Amino acid sequence: MPSYLHFGEDDFLRCRFAVSPLWEAQEVARTLKRPDRHGYHAPWLRRIRTAAQVLDLTGLWLLMPRRGHSPDWLCPPPVGPAAGFEEELAAVRAADPEAALADTARSLADTPGALDSPRGRAWLADPERMIRELTGVLEEIWHTLLAPDWPRLRALLEADVAFHSRRLAEVGLGGLLPEINRRCGWRAGTLTVDSNGEHERHLGGQGLVLMPSVFSWPDVVSGFDPPWQPTLVYPARGIGGLWTDTAAHSPEALVRLLGRGRAGVLGALDDPATTSALAHRLGLAPSSVSAHLTVLRDSGLLVSRRYGHQVLYERTPLGMALVSGDAQ
Repeated sequence: MPSYLHFGEDDFLRCRFAVSPLWEAQEVARTLKRPDRHGYHAPWLRRIRTAAQVLDLTGLWLLMPRRGHSPDWLCPPPVGPAAGFEEELAAVRAADPEAALADTARSLADTPGALDSPRGRAWLADPERMIRELTGVLEEIWHTLLAPDWPRLRALLEADVAFHSRRLAEVGLGGLLPEINRRCGWRAGTLTVDSNGEHERHLGGQGLVLMPSVFSWPDVVSGFDPPWQPTLVYPARGIGGLWTDTAAHSPEALVRLLGRGRAGVLGALDDPATTSALAHRLGLAPSSVSAHLTVLRDSGLLVSRRYGHQVLYERTPLGMALVSGDAQ
């Protein structure tokens, strides 16, 4: 279902980028719950499997319906461009219990059975306890699963912000927003997002927070109700190579399956790239790379999409699995 964000004249002046470690902690829990999100993160998930098994995420999962509302108070848009995890978590701990109660009740209602579950009833009866328990779970996720890898994740997110900031300077906001993700469209001052829930909001001079995410893939999130600043969360560029060992890009089994040329092209697509960029990267003729890309795309290992005036190629989940050695 589409979501619509309507811009007024002042909103163009109040758009900004942000990075949120708290958001990533929440999305790690959602990724652990949803196998369809595992494609890019399979190597990391194998590495943290034992540590993740000791965490009790069942309560947090009650607030993560596949379609429906997730509570905004639990992970509000960051107030600055690069807030630290402890700073963000302190703001959540200070949430107004009554506002958090109403927001949580709405989310529980979208998860079958959650309102009548023992934990759901306990939270609705004691919202202060709910805030303590949920912030405690997010803190455990951060220290157990994310903090050791945060420098790598932050570098990727900051690189995305730098890239899209340059594109903003080159094509303006109306040109940038459809480029950020193929689920985004722009027409006559309205951003349309093909997302998991229907949402419509006039920005009202607040502008828009643009927030890349490592663990939100493949979803684009455009929610957040007042009083929170409208926010668009989108998958960061380059996550295809985040956990992949460069030496594993063209394993011999993959070479035997596809041939060295096609295996090399598939392995080089850590992030979306054009035919000419791949040809330069691999030292091959553009015509040869184009032929390999066509075969890989027709075999379901790649997809192509237009990004401005360029056509970019990226791996499908099957292509990711082959490169990382996770295909069953």
